[in-house]
Amino acid sequence: MPDPKVLISGAGIGGPALAGWLGRNGFHVTVVEKAPGPRPGGQAVDFKGRTHRHVLTRMGVLDEVYAHQTAKTDWRLIDEAERVKAVIPGEFLGGDVEILRGDLVTILHRASADVAEYVFGDEVVALRQSATGVEVEFARRPAERFDLVVGADGMHSAVRALAFGPEDECVLPLGYYYALASGQAPTTGLETRRPDGRAVAYAYNTPGRLAVLGGQKAPSLFLFKADRAGYDRSDTESQRRFVEDHFADAGWRVQQMLEACRDAPDFYLDALARTRMSAFTRGRVALLGDAGYGNTLGGFGTGLALIGAYVLAGELVANSGDHAAALAAYDKRMYKPTKIARSGSAGPFLAPPTQRRIRLRDWTFANRTALHAMMWMANKFASEAKIPEYQLC
Repeated sequence: MPDPKVLISGAGIGGPALAGWLGRNGFHVTVVEKAPGPRPGGQAVDFKGRTHRHVLTRMGVLDEVYAHQTAKTDWRLIDEAERVKAVIPGEFLGGDVEILRGDLVTILHRASADVAEYVFGDEVVALRQSATGVEVEFARRPAERFDLVVGADGMHSAVRALAFGPEDECVLPLGYYYALASGQAPTTGLETRRPDGRAVAYAYNTPGRLAVLGGQKAPSLFLFKADRAGYDRSDTESQRRFVEDHFADAGWRVQQMLEACRDAPDFYLDALARTRMSAFTRGRVALLGDAGYGNTLGGFGTGLALIGAYVLAGELVANSGDHAAALAAYDKRMYKPTKIARSGSAGPFLAPPTQRRIRLRDWTFANRTALHAMMWMANKFASEAKIPEYQLC
């Protein structure tokens, strides 16, 4: 297929990574993103293990990622009197290298901008597949025909909904919600950085709720158990009220944290959920990253998105534009690496539902043997994804 045309929906992490690979290897790539530009800010994301490092090295961005890495952050698990019960070390939370999501997006966009066309402020609204291509309709620009379409547009993927079915058929809510905001309550009397430079955050639990103050993941983080999404996704004030209602009687410094978040410009709320996809491709459409194999706050999403971009590009190049063979191989190759995303939930771990479960979780991190076992398992999951060595530029 001469100069295959590929549309990628989503300019977050997986989309620009794939755009760079394909653009450098003879594909005509368009990336469409509904935001007005590369999204700044956001919490810290991380990479762990040799497979993640290998992909970053092949992309040529490893040194830049390390140059923008954040300081490791320890979470001190405290009670209402601010007595430390245990510490979750930064190595467990942040992998080998941690970087702010906005910084990573900027790096990946810059690395692909000269080999792909970026269209910001628009989105896919309709897809019609045929034997020869995909007719795509956009919210603002004229319709266009592509050879392939890739949905790299997150857990609430529009491409997935159009090609695979409604979100409630593809995504399993896990009964927890989380909110992030740049607003940070005063940390008077709290050590926020150790003498060795490592950052410190404070995690306060009551059954089914977690509030984290400080650190690099987000200045304020809330996670809580709830039966339903009692808010409007298009209304930030509705989202703030939903969080505040669930923490109305919380002690410690939680009310100060909520007050500090009221004027934060980047308040973000979503459900903890995981995808339940039996395949990541259908016809001429493929899903990448959270759109296909997401598990919110599961700890491996960013790395999986970059692995997926590398594998999808590698198979398309290796199969010389035979999309059917390439997408079938992508499905097969990504089944094992995405196993970690198909089970489990961070909710009961971060916000245990009972006081007894909170004490057990804290004991796990206070016990050196149990901590080492958890660190070993995390490293094993991150490094066991064996991927081919593709001939990519």
